[in-house]
Amino acid sequence: MGGEERQENEEDREMEVSLKELSRKLEEFAKARDWEKYHSPRNLLLAMIFQWRGEVDKGLPNWEESDKEHLGEELSDVLLYLVRLADICGIDLGDAASKKILKNAIKYPAPKGKAF
Repeated sequence: MGGEERQENEEDREMEVSLKELSRKLEEFAKARDWEKYHSPRNLLLAMIFQWRGEVDKGLPNWEESDKEHLGEELSDVLLYLVRLADICGIDLGDAASKKILKNAIKYPAPKGKAF
């Protein structure tokens, strides 16, 4: 594998996107298509609902690759709608999530001997 090809594969695997960058990209995407009028909090919440297949095993061992890919697309839609909703509502999602984890750690402490 050539150096350039190896670098591209590493970049694909290690792509990190901050919530702020994702939020900025979504805002630009919506503005370019004049979709902001459709991005009310209610509409974005409704858009996050998707169908699930019922109980499945961790890792989806009995799923076809195409089904896993479709699920990845659906989950990506949910993430994108959530980031856009947070932006529209003026919520710093990263900060809110960090605070929520700390709040939950206090509210639901781990059993003694278990660490988070």
